[in-house]
Amino acid sequence: MHDNEIVDIIENNERKERTLKSFLIDIFDIIAFLVFVLGIVLIIRIFLFNPFTVVGKSMDPTFKESDFIVVNKFSPRFSDYQRGDIVVFLPPSRSINYIKRIVGMPGETVKLIDGYVYICDNNDGGGENCYKLDEPYLVNEGNTFAECGIDEFEVSSGSYYVLGDNRQESTDSRCCFGVGCFSDDSQDHLLTKEDILGKVSIRIFPDFSTFN
Repeated sequence: MHDNEIVDIIENNERKERTLKSFLIDIFDIIAFLVFVLGIVLIIRIFLFNPFTVVGKSMDPTFKESDFIVVNKFSPRFSDYQRGDIVVFLPPSRSINYIKRIVGMPGETVKLIDGYVYICDNNDGGGENCYKLDEPYLVNEGNTFAECGIDEFEVSSGSYYVLGDNRQESTDSRCCFGVGCFSDDSQDHLLTKEDILGKVSIRIFPDFSTFN
């Protein structure tokens, strides 16, 4: 074998080694980038925002079935929820997430009278200072009737009472997110802040036919 042939073989081997090293470095860079992106996504989903798809008609027409929503998990950590906020939560004794609107606040009594919601302040006048709740987000007012035979709910400290906007097709705080689950001291119809995953802040791909 001539010296030139030996040199060519050595150079070919070196080129192959450089090519392999370059390929492995590229693969490592891609994997590192994917791990970085996945870490960012996990941080966003765990601590900041979480996407959900609406299932069911309980929030119709505010949210249609199959609407894609983004839940804000960040801002509620620094402020309390307010009446009217739409939240995603995992109810007590349930295994699936729900989406409803906060109606009753801590320290209030919610009364369902003749199809309407009345709010009574327990801290003022022994719960006798009541008013009918204005609910402009409802298409048909006057359809909020009691479920499970209960029409008055005292909202304990640190808890919230929630209803769906489609009152005739919503399983909500009126019957503790199920059927026949009330007991004398049951608070399962209420949510605590720990039950709530976050507040709905964005709807993506909405049904534009609902807008005028």
